[in-house]
Amino acid sequence: MSENNNAINVQAHLHHQYFLGLQLMVAVEKGPSIVGDWIFRLFRKQHNEKFLSSFEKLGLRELPHAVACAKYHVLSNNVGGVGVEFMAETEKKAWLRFRYPRWMYDGPAICGIPVEASKGFLKGWYAQNGVTLKNPRLGFVCVSEDLTGQFGFCGYFKEYDRDLSDNERLTFSPKERPPNFNPDEQPLPPDRHWTKERLDKAKRNYAVEFCRNGIIELANTIGERETLDIGKRAARLTGLQQYQRMAEELNCRDGNLMDAAQFLSSVFSGMGDNIKTTTNNNNITINQSPLRIVRDIKGVERNIILEIWVELWTGCVMSHRRFMNLNAKIHHDELIWSLSDNVE
Repeated sequence: MSENNNAINVQAHLHHQYFLGLQLMVAVEKGPSIVGDWIFRLFRKQHNEKFLSSFEKLGLRELPHAVACAKYHVLSNNVGGVGVEFMAETEKKAWLRFRYPRWMYDGPAICGIPVEASKGFLKGWYAQNGVTLKNPRLGFVCVSEDLTGQFGFCGYFKEYDRDLSDNERLTFSPKERPPNFNPDEQPLPPDRHWTKERLDKAKRNYAVEFCRNGIIELANTIGERETLDIGKRAARLTGLQQYQRMAEELNCRDGNLMDAAQFLSSVFSGMGDNIKTTTNNNNITINQSPLRIVRDIKGVERNIILEIWVELWTGCVMSHRRFMNLNAKIHHDELIWSLSDNVE
């Protein structure tokens, strides 16, 4: 695997870990109902932005809606590195089952997320598929949730013989079980020539998108001030906690300023940004552009994301044995990082 692919994978890992940490901090400090509202907003936003366009790209347009929706969730999640399986019972009833370890609640984080998060994404995305497809008979039946201690997230899309009311588009049937898994029936994307690098980038983008949209919708839920407070602390802690693993992956050393600059330059390249490093006495400057992390995002939302994102890398630098300062200045579509020794 090339160094570039290592950096891409590190970015995917870090953003995934940050999204987990942000969920946990919101759960602890704001409570279950806020988590549910936030995750609902997040998944509804991602549904509105991605579902129909991806539905077309994945070649699902001509399939019965229940089958197409189940296959969609397998294809879109598998590309992002999330294990999901498909089982078609009939043309009007098609199952999906997420497998462990769950990406959404990786590791012990699954023990700290309230069940309201599950209700949030079910209502935000799964219950909305029929609405978006303009099929009032299409609903989703959840038979198991992760956070209730059942056998994991599993359910089926069903097209009924009548139009559904708003509260019928999502129902629960915990005694049902899916059909047997058949590996030969699993869907594959239309373009089967996915290189390793292309898949790595897809996994990175999947994690990054959850962070970007997660921050935006958290601000819409609890306000800008509290989002910056919680988001920054979660980001700095994530950087502190994850630095050693990332440095090992990139063959970087916990050493002096040059070592820290090498780490930052290497890891920033995993975002696909242009990186330029210059040294002036005891100060190292890293110019990073065009900032994939806020691509196509403007105004206040852009500033909030960047302020929080900077804290990820501040945490990484603070994790070094040597005390250093890392400052960031935003200039149009460029971040100018300044790295120096802590002389206080």
